[in-house]
Amino acid sequence: MLLLKTERDRLLRPLQAVSGIVDKRHTLPILSNVLLERTDGRLTLLATDIELQIQTIAEQTDASEPVALTVSARKFQDILRALPEGEVALQAEDKRLLIRSGKSRFTLQTLPAADYPRMSASTEVAVTVSLAQRHLRRLIGLVQYAMALQDIRYYLNGMLMVVRAGEFRLVATDGHRLAYASMPLPGVSEEIDIILPRKAVLELARLLADNDDPVQLRLGATQAQFNFGSIEFITKLIDGKFPDYDRVIPVGHDRVFALARTTLQAALLRAAILTNERFRGVRMVLSAGTLKLVSNNAEQEEAEELIDVDYHWEPMDIGFNVNYLIDMLSNVAVEMVEISLKDSGSSALFSFPGQDDFKYVVMPMRI
Repeated sequence: MLLLKTERDRLLRPLQAVSGIVDKRHTLPILSNVLLERTDGRLTLLATDIELQIQTIAEQTDASEPVALTVSARKFQDILRALPEGEVALQAEDKRLLIRSGKSRFTLQTLPAADYPRMSASTEVAVTVSLAQRHLRRLIGLVQYAMALQDIRYYLNGMLMVVRAGEFRLVATDGHRLAYASMPLPGVSEEIDIILPRKAVLELARLLADNDDPVQLRLGATQAQFNFGSIEFITKLIDGKFPDYDRVIPVGHDRVFALARTTLQAALLRAAILTNERFRGVRMVLSAGTLKLVSNNAEQEEAEELIDVDYHWEPMDIGFNVNYLIDMLSNVAVEMVEISLKDSGSSALFSFPGQDDFKYVVMPMRI
């Protein structure tokens, strides 16, 4: 039975959109597959890992007869990538998917669609929010690098999403640093705090477009749903208590100075070359008008970078994990960054001059 006949890229793009979450080593073999379903005059693709699900419309079709099957996401995608541009035909035949293009022919095994573990959208939605895709994409980019990775404190392995009256916030922390970003959200009176899993955050960052098309957020106690373009994105939430980020963000630091982001980033990248591979420490040595970056390693090698800054307080020597600073500087698109310090034993606050919608807090390290 002919499933679909279309241009290769019109099938490859939606397949790439859903297949990023497919776990190739899952204990359930069917979860290595993608679900192809033709119904109501369209072909949809769906993938899930039980915690996260992405569905998209691949193509409108004139065929009305329902067809559903699952096929290896990796093999299907590899085949489509390897084919030249042109027409591709999909045909379902006796527990097989036949793929034809020009003089090429491939046959893949299928598994029953009825065995595929689909997630249902929650009916318990507490807050519904709509904003431009580029705004959500930008905010995610400003904080996602600060998420923990496989931390025993499971609630840190994700991103906090906060809706407050008139404001939308994202926060991420791994216990050593914290990133906070916010934007106005007029017309919304409901409030909710949820924690999105790390994998869901990274997939959203990959899929959201840099345009003004809307993304609708449907947020509940156990599940979040995002609809944008032809994509329906559903994720389970992390059940836990996120740290009180307001207490972590320092206030009243009186040593405040600004410098060019690219200048600081380039100097840190050079200094990082000779840091200790395990601890990755770099010292910021401040004196009147000068910021000196110093790093060394176990071989007694040393790097030193001097930057002119408007610093006029008592000299100060404070150490940081250089990766934490480079992560932030690589993910913000501003000309200037502002650094607020108190003393060598207190956390540092990085922000944008004259703005209150981004804060990055880094704990110092002893070097």
